[in-house]
Amino acid sequence: MLEVENLDLHYGQSRILYEVSFTAPQGQITTMVGNNGVGKTSTLKAIAGRHAASGGTIKVDGKPVRLNTAFQAAKAGIAYVPQGREVFPMMTVHENLETGFACLPKSEHFIPDEVFDLFPVLREMQSRRGGDLSGGQQQQLAIARALITKPRVLLLDEPTEGIQPNVIEQIGDALRLLRSKGEMAILLVEQNADFAYALGDSFIVVEGGRTSPRKLKADYTKADLIADLAL
Repeated sequence: MLEVENLDLHYGQSRILYEVSFTAPQGQITTMVGNNGVGKTSTLKAIAGRHAASGGTIKVDGKPVRLNTAFQAAKAGIAYVPQGREVFPMMTVHENLETGFACLPKSEHFIPDEVFDLFPVLREMQSRRGGDLSGGQQQQLAIARALITKPRVLLLDEPTEGIQPNVIEQIGDALRLLRSKGEMAILLVEQNADFAYALGDSFIVVEGGRTSPRKLKADYTKADLIADLAL
């Protein structure tokens, strides 16, 4: 579903990513791990069009896509749930969800029931402002907003950061359900070892802006993951 080949990225004169290459298959959760500052978030930003790559190619469904802007990425079927959630604090929950309409034809400008089935609390809070929600509720809103765009690829950056345990469990259940539908590739960046290992079907280790070959869960233990988080 998602193929990244020789992806390079610079911030000014500083090179951050070095020929990053990996695949994220449809119907699976691919988990990207590594210590802070090694390039995981930068990789997601490049794929999501938040920061233009310096080189390399990105393919969705085998087709190369131009991702110089976030809008182009969304039109190509890539949805991004950023670290820190980035909900619009003065807009209601319903209005936050409606921002996902921007890349869809007008005939699809509606909020599917599935979104509220995944995150029932949002149905009850549609008229509340995003900034009035708890951190866990905002995280659920950020994921739901991404799903509104009907993505083929879902990128999640640290979805458990600062979230209470019961909401972490709800997010995990939602991601398992999305995986079971087999309709999208899910790329998860996560520092919570328990969450990352429980959900991951395969694992990509990032170190110094470079990626290792994708490891299947059968060949990768939780102890390996914990060690790689410290790299």
